[in-house]
Amino acid sequence: MRQKTTSIPRAAAIAATLAAAAGLAGCQGGANPVRDVATSLGGGPQVAATPDFVARSRPANLDYMPIGTPVPERPTPARTAEEVKAAEAELDALRARNEAAGAAAAELGSTPPPEPVRLPANTSQPTRQKANSKRTP
Repeated sequence: MRQKTTSIPRAAAIAATLAAAAGLAGCQGGANPVRDVATSLGGGPQVAATPDFVARSRPANLDYMPIGTPVPERPTPARTAEEVKAAEAELDALRARNEAAGAAAAELGSTPPPEPVRLPANTSQPTRQKANSKRTP
């Protein structure tokens, strides 16, 4: 009697191999045959048109920047020692002006508060009777 050594039928093994190959083909970037077939049959993702401002702002070739390319030069050269000293002197002068303005504001804020206004003493006056009152004094 003959025994089967494999538990998976040959057709199922071929189908699994093709599915794995199609899945790996999707990793290649660009065209994806499984997605393209599904989209053409109406079952895949719907592709929307790219807006014009997006298409204009992005380069046509999106390859990665090659390794080892030199870094572009700075648009402005570094400052010389004299320029650094001049900038420091300018900042020191600005700090001195701010400290003087702060000291003047603190001096103005240190004045004592004014004396409260004294109201005249209340002289006692007879209470007025209301017009509708039946009370007799």
